[in-house]
Amino acid sequence: MTPVYELFAIRYATREARRSANFLGGDPHDAPMPMDYYVWAARSADRCIVIDTGFTAETAARRKRNYLRSPIEGLAALGIGASDVHDVILTHLHYDHVGGFLFFPEARFHLQDDEMKYATGRHMCFDRFNHGYDVEDVVGMMRLVFRKRVAFYRGDAVVAPGISIHRIGGHTAGLQCVRVHTARGWVVVASDASHYYEHFETDRAFPTVFHVGELLDGYNILRQLADSPDHIVPGHDPLVMSYYPAVSESLRKIAVRLDSQPIGRDANATGRQPNAR
Repeated sequence: MTPVYELFAIRYATREARRSANFLGGDPHDAPMPMDYYVWAARSADRCIVIDTGFTAETAARRKRNYLRSPIEGLAALGIGASDVHDVILTHLHYDHVGGFLFFPEARFHLQDDEMKYATGRHMCFDRFNHGYDVEDVVGMMRLVFRKRVAFYRGDAVVAPGISIHRIGGHTAGLQCVRVHTARGWVVVASDASHYYEHFETDRAFPTVFHVGELLDGYNILRQLADSPDHIVPGHDPLVMSYYPAVSESLRKIAVRLDSQPIGRDANATGRQPNAR
């Protein structure tokens, strides 16, 4: 029998943004569209797997992000100790997804071959592609490779029963999403395969992109992997915090249950246009 996981989204940072900055080619509506930053955790009776690591307070100050709390503080509020985490899936190596790798001293990191090649290869000569990476994060992951703490994959794979990874590409050369078996069915943590709900719902692209064709094809992959569109969780949308129930009243706007049925969206939460769907 396939294990059933609790699945959480933990919000640790945010920043102001406008719609024109969140769509390739811009957007005619000059309205706010803020961005939230998350890590995710899947927990069963036998294991806990963390998805992405977030970044540090120092990185937040340097990149002018509003740092709400350390990701490990959010995890600790769920009873997940960072030193007890033995597996971390890295959807890709952008600073906001790998920058907290030192938070997890006992973990093995699961990564696509294509992502490491991209982050250490010729395309990093171009500001257009390298701006999302912090070189010290990439160097740090290389050190972990030599310490045998990185597991590499070429395409789709099962990381643990009930949890699989699927290469999407697009946003970066080796971005992967994560499919998790929960009490409400198969939920897909899209990460940056779709930054906002509006991206995959309207087939539009976030402007930081390596391969537009793969990015748009990736929306179909997300739909095929998830039990329904409501089982797709975008990587940066503030709506996630209102769409799913909080773990507890004390964790409202901090941690939500993605394994629970969604409870609805507030269309005004991101400045989203009413006819966007």
